[in-house]
Amino acid sequence: MLQRLIDDAKQSAGNALRLTSLAGAIAVALFITIVFLCAAAFVFVLQHYGPVEACLAAAALFFVITLIAAVAYTMRKREMKRHAEKMAKAAAANAFTDPVVIATGLQIVRAIGAKRLIPILAVAGLALGLMVSRAEGNRKQAEE
Repeated sequence: MLQRLIDDAKQSAGNALRLTSLAGAIAVALFITIVFLCAAAFVFVLQHYGPVEACLAAAALFFVITLIAAVAYTMRKREMKRHAEKMAKAAAANAFTDPVVIATGLQIVRAIGAKRLIPILAVAGLALGLMVSRAEGNRKQAEE
């Protein structure tokens, strides 16, 4: 049984290594293809218009590629931030609906007493409000 698990792990690791090597070879070939296409475009523009125009055309091409990559990066970063906020809200909501947390909260209220707990909750609410306002201020500064 154990030997079969080891053999399966070896086989899956070997398959992953082969696929990674193949993906690397594809990436290298694609890079070389793009380099030759850029060189061909440069030579074409060089022959028809001159060296300055060829350099400007290549610069414009790479500038457009850079802009596209920057926009994609920004969109992905925003998406990841939204997803993280959504997961944090879901985790917070799940914590308060957990029966163990509710039972623990009730035991704390019974142990301390409702009259003593009210001032503690007021101070905790004030501290939580200050933390949230500080986090909002930091978030707004980071966006600017």
